[in-house]
Amino acid sequence: MLNLKSLKSPLDQIHPSIEYARMVLPDILLIDDNVIRAQQVETVLRFLEYELTAVGSGECQPILEDLSGFDAVFVGAAAEKQATLLRMVTEKSGDMPVFLLVEKEAQPVSSSIQQMVSRVLEWPTTYPVLTEELNNLIQLQSPAKKAQSHKGLAGRSKAIQKTRELIDQVAKSDATVLILGESGTGKEVVAQALHRASLRKDKPFVPVNCGAIPGELLESELFGHEKGAFTGALTSRQGRFELAEGGTLFLDEIGDMPMPMQVKLLRVLQERTFERVGSNKTIQCDVRIVAATHRKLEQEISEKRFREDLFYRLNVFPIEVPALRERSDDIPYLVADLIGRMEAANRGSVKLSRNAIAVLMQHHWPGNVRELSNLIERLAIIYPDRLVDAGDLPEKFQGYEVPPESKLDWQEVEVATNEALSRPAGGSEQAVLPASGAAVHLPEQGIDLKEYLSDLENELIRQALEECNGVVAHAAKLLNMRRTTLVEKLRKVDAA
Repeated sequence: MLNLKSLKSPLDQIHPSIEYARMVLPDILLIDDNVIRAQQVETVLRFLEYELTAVGSGECQPILEDLSGFDAVFVGAAAEKQATLLRMVTEKSGDMPVFLLVEKEAQPVSSSIQQMVSRVLEWPTTYPVLTEELNNLIQLQSPAKKAQSHKGLAGRSKAIQKTRELIDQVAKSDATVLILGESGTGKEVVAQALHRASLRKDKPFVPVNCGAIPGELLESELFGHEKGAFTGALTSRQGRFELAEGGTLFLDEIGDMPMPMQVKLLRVLQERTFERVGSNKTIQCDVRIVAATHRKLEQEISEKRFREDLFYRLNVFPIEVPALRERSDDIPYLVADLIGRMEAANRGSVKLSRNAIAVLMQHHWPGNVRELSNLIERLAIIYPDRLVDAGDLPEKFQGYEVPPESKLDWQEVEVATNEALSRPAGGSEQAVLPASGAAVHLPEQGIDLKEYLSDLENELIRQALEECNGVVAHAAKLLNMRRTTLVEKLRKVDAA
């Protein structure tokens, strides 16, 4: 079996060109009746922080019926069972990579078996071979799967975690979802996340802003029209329902939809059929509806601007997206995510000091994430690739005081955002050094800073381990660092 002491986390070793903070490691299904080998594979992959589900061949049938939550299948089987089990797996796995695990001393695998799998992997294997294959899995993942944090959904607050939980609960069903929240909170981001996590993820995601399209054109936009149906209809045209067939139709600002259109939409939701404008041909549709609005629909109903029956048809599973002022602790993560997106799109970059971040966390943000996004983009134009301090922020932020001691765990932020906040710009160290309320005095004779900080770190690690009775995973949580990072630090201490 692989020596766990020699292993490094995916952050250090798997693929240095991929930003780990925005990467989701592949989910792996292991099917193996060899209990010892299954335990070894599970131990190694979980140590490398991959998600893994291990089952025997007799338990795998229900899981194979829905493999949408997995990115690869590892199969171990005795020679006499290989062909049968692999046939059952490959029938369900489609293009998903399938790895066959074989013992080193086993007989050579036949060519017919090799053609059924992506790779035959001898077990125990070597670390370079395993990491190469795992790295290939990361590269094969779709961009949507790789992106762990999305604009508006980045963060660790309880409010955004609750939103993610609701997305996970409803994503695999076809239930109609109503997304509620103030303007700029990222309702479309939630809708896109729902679609990506759904069984319809390979089909279209089609958004429609019901508030931006004039009422007289909305019917044609949704249902399409035939040639000559009205003045200017020079050709036939598909509507958004047809374009979204098999996928998800996102009806943004549904609260602004005119009453006559609400009646027609209600009929489509009830009967799953519609006609193009100017046609009497009924078209069947298989579309999941996700709607969103910033309006209070109960109030709109009481004021006769929204149909009550449509509201109940849409409000099957409501998701409330929190306002940014309710999740101010997420601002460091959002800032790092927004900067990362700008860099990926070659739209420039900027760095924010911790004092600047601390000021932003006190703001009310009436425009929510959209307002924060606009601010970061403006700062990138004014201060390209430079460090922005609290005094460099726009005038409306100058009334806030920088707190003497931040309660935010900056080490957690830096790890989660791939050190996006800790990279100094313009030679300043302000973005690196932690804010502290404790007075630290430099001795007249000076100190060996590296040794001082190392001793301080080792002492804190020792205390954490004592507090957690030597359980490394618990100590790592107490220190707000990755378990693998703590293991590496302990290994260096032992080596010294």
